Amino acid sequence: MSSEQLRVEVSGRIDKILAKRLDVSRNQVEKLVKDGLVCVNGKVVTKTSFKVVDGDEIVYEFKEATKRIAPPIDFDVEILYEDDYLLVVNKPSGLVVHPAPSVKEPTLVDWLIHKGISLSTISGEERHGIVHRIDKETTGALVVAKTNEAHEKLSLQLQDKSMGRYYLALIDCPLKEDTFVDKPIGRNPNNRLKMDVVPHGKSAKTAFVKIAQTSHGVELISAKLFTGRTHQIRVHLASLGRHILGDDLYGFKSKRDKIQRVNLHAYLLYLVHPETGKKMEFVAPLFDDMKKYITKYFDEELVSTKINPKKIGTLYL
Repeated sequence: MSSEQLRVEVSGRIDKILAKRLDVSRNQVEKLVKDGLVCVNGKVVTKTSFKVVDGDEIVYEFKEATKRIAPPIDFDVEILYEDDYLLVVNKPSGLVVHPAPSVKEPTLVDWLIHKGISLSTISGEERHGIVHRIDKETTGALVVAKTNEAHEKLSLQLQDKSMGRYYLALIDCPLKEDTFVDKPIGRNPNNRLKMDVVPHGKSAKTAFVKIAQTSHGVELISAKLFTGRTHQIRVHLASLGRHILGDDLYGFKSKRDKIQRVNLHAYLLYLVHPETGKKMEFVAPLFDDMKKYITKYFDEELVSTKINPKKIGTLYL
């Protein structure tokens, strides 16, 4: 473990001062502080809001990094777009986006590193380049930042809604009508694997639009997120008594040998290019399982018309 020190010249919060000095995000500084690796005038500081004044001496330490050894990479991921600032991929089902202590298999981040792709470091080592995520079983468009500046600008777009996605989902019972759901989401108190609509959860808003229906009651819908909560589309549908095909966690009744994954796909991604300022859209082609189901049971011409990239956004107006 190595340590460095600095003398405070301008009073303020310790997280702001360290973030500026180290040229890293405040999230990274927060981890440094909470790990007990920052001292002020010889005393360990554990609050990022701690105020330091002119003349204080800050000592901060760095742990020697223990590099995760990723399992062998035996798959590839479709790249929809790439330039010097960002990368857009079509994430397949079963691929976790970034490493975590419970994840033993290779992740999208492992694949990106394996391919030698330059990645931003603003979210820390395990989440290199990851601006937003998609659940393991969900497929579709996901943007990766190559530089810290691009990452910051794209993150701001998530907040001001100039970046977003339109999803496609197959559900087990038709919606009565196009629906906007505004219900708070938090951890399910009885099952830590699930999220749920709870009174004191975080604000969550989703719009659902009907697209087409089969003769046996399955419906293809589009969904647009106005917030980014874990499992948000799945939770909001469950609150309406609807479930995505394959989503047995939230109530769909089926054996996994018939429908092997959650039929939810991030179909269209829109954003403003962080360098050029140009508005861009990326369509992620459906994977074979959803594609075959739609071809077999739906009016393809109707579906193609409604999910046309030039048309899908107008469904929400």
